[in-house]
Amino acid sequence: MILFETLALFAALLSLVCVLAVLRRARRPLLRAVGSAACGVGALGAVNLLAGYTGVALALNYVTAFAAVVLGAPGVLLLLVLRLLTMG
Repeated sequence: MILFETLALFAALLSLVCVLAVLRRARRPLLRAVGSAACGVGALGAVNLLAGYTGVALALNYVTAFAAVVLGAPGVLLLLVLRLLTMG
């Protein structure tokens, strides 16, 4: 269990460093980061609102919140793909 937590922390830090590296090159990094985070949270909310129709929901926890805020909508899409792969 400790190995999994260490790998998860390493992956989170690596993705955070990658996002910060991309934002460094942007013209308005703060505005871009806030916009990406808002899109991610909106996508996560939309997935959970449509769960009654699709049957697929993502629980709100530290992992999903991190993916939605740091990675944005592509992070939520990745969570959906992982959820669908583990369901079948």
